[in-house]
Amino acid sequence: MTEFNVAQQPDFGEARLYINGELRAAENGRQYANISPLSEQVVGVAADASLSDAEAALAAARRAFDHSDWSTDHAKRLACLRRFVAGLNQHIDALRQAVAAETGATQFFVNGPQCDGPVAMASWPLDYLQQFEWQRDIGEFEVMGISSRRLVCKESAGVVAAISPWNFPIQINLAKCMPALAAGCTVVLKAAPETPWTASLLGRIASEAGLPPGVFNVLTASEPAEIGDFLSRDPRVDVLSFTGSTAIGKRVMANAAETVKRVFLELGGKSAMVVLDDADLGSALFGALAICAHSGQGCAITTRLLVPREKLAEAEALLCAYIGGMSYGSSDTSGEMQGPLISERQRQRVLEYIELGKREGARLILGGGVPAHVERGYFVEPTIFSDVRNDMRIAQEEIFGPVLVVIPFDDEDEALRIANDSPYGLSGAVYSASEARALAFARRVRSGTMNVNGGNFLGPDAPFGGYKQSGIGREMGPEGFDEYLQTKTIAIAV
Repeated sequence: MTEFNVAQQPDFGEARLYINGELRAAENGRQYANISPLSEQVVGVAADASLSDAEAALAAARRAFDHSDWSTDHAKRLACLRRFVAGLNQHIDALRQAVAAETGATQFFVNGPQCDGPVAMASWPLDYLQQFEWQRDIGEFEVMGISSRRLVCKESAGVVAAISPWNFPIQINLAKCMPALAAGCTVVLKAAPETPWTASLLGRIASEAGLPPGVFNVLTASEPAEIGDFLSRDPRVDVLSFTGSTAIGKRVMANAAETVKRVFLELGGKSAMVVLDDADLGSALFGALAICAHSGQGCAITTRLLVPREKLAEAEALLCAYIGGMSYGSSDTSGEMQGPLISERQRQRVLEYIELGKREGARLILGGGVPAHVERGYFVEPTIFSDVRNDMRIAQEEIFGPVLVVIPFDDEDEALRIANDSPYGLSGAVYSASEARALAFARRVRSGTMNVNGGNFLGPDAPFGGYKQSGIGREMGPEGFDEYLQTKTIAIAV
């Protein structure tokens, strides 16, 4: 077992795996350091799962699906998961502390989309399960003189491997696991190495809730590739649910192809926020503050801003006033959106993109470096480039930091062309004085979600996912529940 210089493991710092209904140490007591991006210090330790641990988790999930009534006893499943959701609420303070420690999220975000929001939404798949129709009769049909009555049945898809990222770990862990479990699947959750406790706490809560052995399993590990490759290739996994970068998503998809397993992918984004020429610029540009949200570490954040060319100078002045006036890095973060980046490696990646933008000829009008007023934490200043061409790398590649690129356009058709000129298609936004005009524009943007005049698509009943290289399938809502089901047609001779 590796020793770390940690004053004391916090109560919310769960350092055990959850496998086959038991909280247990990783093989040989392996652990790794959990580092806070806010303090840059080790705040505790997490279990460092081995391939042997992953094998045990997957074998348990397979047994539980094949040899228990989890997939067929809907009432039992609902009761178990109601207890689990009650446990989430009972332990919400621990979840808040864990996500704050691991991600550096501000208190404003912890009390919203990082913790309280996802916990509040966790019951939606259970409510949906309660009224879901598992079978429908589509009547009789005659083929070659044979009349049959047909039933269309929905069945649990099997064993799910859920591989989650570090940016919104509680939200994404629950968005994957709750519908999968509600649909009757068994789950192996593999957390991102940067955010182990927000996953391992779910194992602790599941243990207290008395979920049947093997139904839900949680792995944390310092190196993600080894276990990720194992889960994505193994034929015992029926469904692979992955959220992360497009580059890793392609690797996961290739691995899954070996056994032709179902794949859900929620990948990168370079979403456009389009301000049409009749929009009120002053109010619309408040939407650009999204680049400060969790330091821009969100795949659906609109990081390309498209404005009419004749309003570019006015837009630049407003953006510098709005974003330049945002407070961050304070001791009291209850009113702040921006925290640190997740790691020093990620900070360096963002800073390299900023230098690339300068070399490409974009005009830096705000930020561009490490803030002087913050003593520690992996912070980067909110940064704005203007006069950006859409063929520049900073306009085409996902930076995953607080960096906004401003692209001028001459007319609505050009704005639409620029918005769609991207390998991604995850989200977007449009502003217009006419709701009808904005809605018509939104319908022509090739992305999985669109916000109109300041709307927000996020909700447990709203499907989320992308076009093009932003992914395959949908998470949340009825469509997200369907990802974890198979469809069977049964014909009965009459």
